[in-house]
Amino acid sequence: MNKNFSDEDKKRAVFDSMSPRRQKYISEKIGYERWDPFEKPKDPIDIRKDKNNRTSQMLVREFLQSKTMEDYSNNYGRGVLEMAIGIINDDDRYIAMYEFSLWYKNLLEKEKK
Repeated sequence: MNKNFSDEDKKRAVFDSMSPRRQKYISEKIGYERWDPFEKPKDPIDIRKDKNNRTSQMLVREFLQSKTMEDYSNNYGRGVLEMAIGIINDDDRYIAMYEFSLWYKNLLEKEKK
């Protein structure tokens, strides 16, 4: 007996072993052809890294260590964490907040004269 199954054979076996309700969902919502039962899972949030190979926790720790304890509160720390995760995930919302912050800082410096 040949135990070398193609990816399509494996895909069909996974699909056939599912409940009829799940099969219907895949067929109607995703499409069998586009469905990939072997898709690699996304990285957990704590393993994702920025362009300099730092995790969000590393960024937060490094940033907060540059501040004195009087400089920040729990809300401040949560904001830093949220920004770090958003930037690492390349979320448009956080990229926009970052770019706006840079723009505003430059605006204030120009008006300081």
